[in-house]
Amino acid sequence: MSDTAPADLVLTGGPVHTQSPARTRATSLAVRGERIVAVGHDEVRELIGPRTEVVDLAGKLLVPGFQDAHVHPVGGGLEMGQCDLSGATSLTEYRDRISAYARAHPEVEWITGGGWAMEAFPGGLPTAAELDALVPDRPVYLVNRDHHGAWVNSRALERAGIDARTPDPADGRIERTPDGAPSGMLQEGAANLIGRLLPPVTLEEKVQGLLRAQELLHSLGITAWQDALLGEHANLTDPTDAYLATADDGRLTARVVGALWWDRARGTEQIEELVARRAAGSRGRLRCTSVKIMQDGVAENGTAALLGPYLDGCGCASDNSGISFVPPEALRTYVTELDAHGFQVHFHALGDRAVREALDAVEAARRANGFTDTRPHLAHLQVVHPADIGRFRELGASANLQTLWAAHEPQMDELTIPFLGPERSALQYPFGDLLRSGATLAAGSDWPVSSPDPLEGMHVAVNRVLPDAPSGTGVFLPEQRVDLGAALAAYTAGSAYVNHLDDVTGTLAPGYYADFAVLDRDPFAGPAEEIGTTRVEQTFVGGQRVYAKG
Repeated sequence: MSDTAPADLVLTGGPVHTQSPARTRATSLAVRGERIVAVGHDEVRELIGPRTEVVDLAGKLLVPGFQDAHVHPVGGGLEMGQCDLSGATSLTEYRDRISAYARAHPEVEWITGGGWAMEAFPGGLPTAAELDALVPDRPVYLVNRDHHGAWVNSRALERAGIDARTPDPADGRIERTPDGAPSGMLQEGAANLIGRLLPPVTLEEKVQGLLRAQELLHSLGITAWQDALLGEHANLTDPTDAYLATADDGRLTARVVGALWWDRARGTEQIEELVARRAAGSRGRLRCTSVKIMQDGVAENGTAALLGPYLDGCGCASDNSGISFVPPEALRTYVTELDAHGFQVHFHALGDRAVREALDAVEAARRANGFTDTRPHLAHLQVVHPADIGRFRELGASANLQTLWAAHEPQMDELTIPFLGPERSALQYPFGDLLRSGATLAAGSDWPVSSPDPLEGMHVAVNRVLPDAPSGTGVFLPEQRVDLGAALAAYTAGSAYVNHLDDVTGTLAPGYYADFAVLDRDPFAGPAEEIGTTRVEQTFVGGQRVYAKG
């Protein structure tokens, strides 16, 4: 080593998983300032000086910091402080939590929060009557786990003036009783009929939500992420000012890419505003260089855009094929213009029609602008037609996987597979096919939709079974499993690539930022069935410890 000045930090006694294709494993790593200065074996220990902090890995695995390529930290952090229904799946527990929250907060005008699972209700549809029995005197607005719908009580419906005569908005649906009255469940854009009436969230509340979320994400080894929605949309709080405040004062310790929301009610006239927001929102560890376009909804409520119709309860073709929120021709125009302005486009594309429309838009941009380094990526990818698998590599569009969803559980088995049918159900979450095709894989959680723990996500990517699945649970489409090396690469180097951070993060190499995590074991050395039990013991960003267990 030519530079022999003592390091500030040395981690030794490996293994060190470098994520480098040339040398995947080392045993020691040294840091000076924010950067890694050496990766190797015993020779790295020569950089230990009298003031060097030495961490004995004692056989525990050091990995590059995980990067979540699709997450909503401010919303998740806010929900942690509201009526939090996440983690439960029974109506009994929801009743207990809602009642307890209402009793503990008599001062709040609205009962807000969410995280409930559709599987707890017949057909995935809760009713206002259930909430009326718990909170009759105040409006209640609770978003579901996937944030594509809201459960409301009668007082909330009255506040919004929603009754049997209220038409469905173009981008959503009001669920109704047989006589046409609203039943208490609002799908997609219909949720905003009430969501827009909620008391505004203050900047300080958003900052506290962000810091609460950042603490959780750091505890899971996450050092960087892409926030999948910065802007005003439906019932979601715009987190932009919280990011700017914490980026300016240094409290934002993670590296963050913000995906600016594309208002689907407008056209290319908004691009000038997005350019201005990109310039204003790129400071500190924040860069607002991506644009989020939501092309469709979700399969469980029949709004994911499919190439053919959903099936009905009898297994016959219905008259519904889902919603393309942006007309395909307009989408091609918008993406081409955004690409020409140097924006990355981050698509929500869940159904096979939405995936094809997004890829068609990327293809149009490539034809018009050439292969610029904008790195578009498609998130969710629940159903992908086989003819479109190879297009990801051909077009340079990354596959942004939410791996935790690729498993048998009630929402999949009861609310999705019966309405997709066997042929389309066999096309779900094709991680293995995408990997074999040469596509670049990134990974994210969509938290608070699902757990933000990357190790749980890797467990499902490898096993196609949830970590806590009951014994005997079947493997979900086993041919789409990937190995642990590929799963870890998606959560590190792959997401770093999507975030345009691959030249400084995602790999443990000299000159890269010292962003890494220490696991409590080496999951490569144990059975695949135990990957999900691995935990993070320490997390570092830029050489600074941002989390230590206990």
